[in-house]
Amino acid sequence: MDALDAEVLDAVARWQAQGDDVLLASVARTWGSAPRSVGAMMALATRGRVAGSVSGGCIEDDLLAKVAGGFRPGLRPHLQTYGLNADEAHRFGLPCGGTLELVVERVTPRSGLDAMREAIGHGRLGVRELDLRTGVARVRSVTQPAAFDYSPTRLTVPFGPRWRIIVIGDGQLTQHLVTMAVPLGYRVVVCDPRDIHEVTRDAMGSAHVSHSREMPDDLIARLRPDGHTAIVALTHDPKLDDMALLEALKSDAFYVGAIGSRRNQASRRERLAMFDLSAAQIARLHGPVGLPLGARTPPEIALAILAEITGLRNGVSNAVSVGHLQGSRECRTRIA
Repeated sequence: MDALDAEVLDAVARWQAQGDDVLLASVARTWGSAPRSVGAMMALATRGRVAGSVSGGCIEDDLLAKVAGGFRPGLRPHLQTYGLNADEAHRFGLPCGGTLELVVERVTPRSGLDAMREAIGHGRLGVRELDLRTGVARVRSVTQPAAFDYSPTRLTVPFGPRWRIIVIGDGQLTQHLVTMAVPLGYRVVVCDPRDIHEVTRDAMGSAHVSHSREMPDDLIARLRPDGHTAIVALTHDPKLDDMALLEALKSDAFYVGAIGSRRNQASRRERLAMFDLSAAQIARLHGPVGLPLGARTPPEIALAILAEITGLRNGVSNAVSVGHLQGSRECRTRIA
């Protein structure tokens, strides 16, 4: 679930408190190219308000017109398909013949959205299972990221911070990284065993951010990073960064990066090669870290790091992300 979908739940609660009837539309299935992925949500209030999105705008307009005309699902959710033919795809702005199938439900206490919103607010992973025959939803917690699922009788939508970033080092750069990462749907673990002022603990009172004073290698071994985890070493202290990387590069983390110039990265790779890491594992290291945006200030560097991580999370290969623009990287490491 992304930040936009979390805002949808806030809007639903707000509108219902104001006495509005609310419908919830969820993307259940797509064919071809579609603007939003499965599980994306949009809320429509009977007074003509919309939160979230399931397309580029035309489908939202059509649904609003239906609501204004008196459309209301009964206890059983309504299935609505857009883009079955070329004319309809063009009308609704669906690219390349894309087709969307939506589940539209009337929000009631049986919808379970309050429980879902509360769980998200506390940073918990979970799933919402909607029975398409009765309109009754069940919200339950899970310990591992769950998968979206859709069948003729059930819609299962995972929610919560399925993506995680482990940051080694708690300083100004980390503060900006955390500030940007949480709205992007990441749970952040900040690790720094040093006896220093904890910047992010003071700055971020969020259920999506936790702190550890463990040694970095112990923390990573305990957390057992999976394919939804990114690890970034930002201390500039080889004793801490390298310890973290020795465990991180052997893990299933989809991204492992470390701050430092190209010269420092070459030295780091030589040190890592002295331990029980293969050449393939060392080659996984993203260093210098982040996309080459010419970043110079801590906020810019944080943006570059998150851009690279999020690109890889979304399946985009960043061919220029490693080893380019040496000058900006050198400046970057002097400032961070």
